Amino acid sequence: MKNATLRQLKVFEAVARHLSFSRAAEELHLTQPAVSTQVKKLEEHAGLPLFEQLGKKIHLTPAGAEMLHSSRVIIRQFQDVEEAMTQFKGVSGGKLNVAVISAGDYFFPSLLVEFARRHAGVTLNFGVCNREELLEQLTDNLTDLAIMVRPPLDMDTENEPFAPHPYVIVAAHDHPLASRKRIPVSRLAREPFVVREKGSDTWNSMEEGFGTHLAELNIAMKIKSTETIKQAVIAGMGVSFLSAHTVSRELQAGSLVVLDVQGFPLMLNWYVVHRKNKRLPPVAQAFRSYLLTDGAALIEQALGARVKRPKR
Repeated sequence: MKNATLRQLKVFEAVARHLSFSRAAEELHLTQPAVSTQVKKLEEHAGLPLFEQLGKKIHLTPAGAEMLHSSRVIIRQFQDVEEAMTQFKGVSGGKLNVAVISAGDYFFPSLLVEFARRHAGVTLNFGVCNREELLEQLTDNLTDLAIMVRPPLDMDTENEPFAPHPYVIVAAHDHPLASRKRIPVSRLAREPFVVREKGSDTWNSMEEGFGTHLAELNIAMKIKSTETIKQAVIAGMGVSFLSAHTVSRELQAGSLVVLDVQGFPLMLNWYVVHRKNKRLPPVAQAFRSYLLTDGAALIEQALGARVKRPKR
């Protein structure tokens, strides 16, 4: 094992965590053949197979399970050294590791650009993922900060709200309900809904927004892609419950409208989250302060749209 490299260990750890070469390649921004090559080299150094194929799925061998444990220890030690060295670099020379749920993809890059403009020399490592993947990144210490709507209840995290996050009911511009005021939920229940999949942050918010009325809705289709949902609604396939931040461009263009439904929009918050025992490097501390101070105004500026609070 003396010739094994940190790169090989990191690639192996990603494959072992996902139990998928393709998902590891996507996370690491490598081709799948490149990932396979790194794992094969590590197996050659170990002199033992680390994975075995059973049907269409791969599994860790006993040697692979031991390698995974040791790899994580080694990777963590290198991360500790990197974090310690970052303390001496300060903000300008630091590397910001931050991940955000998919709804943040519509405005977060502009926040990062502004932060980098204020702090020349900062290196950005930015990822967009679903809620499950984001929680995995926090658990595995793969990100310093996580930006989400629903902080975990079963993790020891510091959760700070920094901006409002409204969820709205949207329809095509020519929908029969587009001009109606104070639409009852009972009337809305007759419309076909095109929604995100169960387990997604949007679905969890939808459960909160509709409460006991959720079971009354006509769920016509569940789709994992917000972009596809928007196109389906524009085409007239139904209405949808979405983050207002994901539909700002369509609202400005007039291809979608927000329906005036009683009790909506659902007003939640964006949170900046990190592990309590995490020693945040200066650049992460600076970005956290930046979000808490300027995040709400910058998001509104980036999206160029306001959503009125519901009338109770």
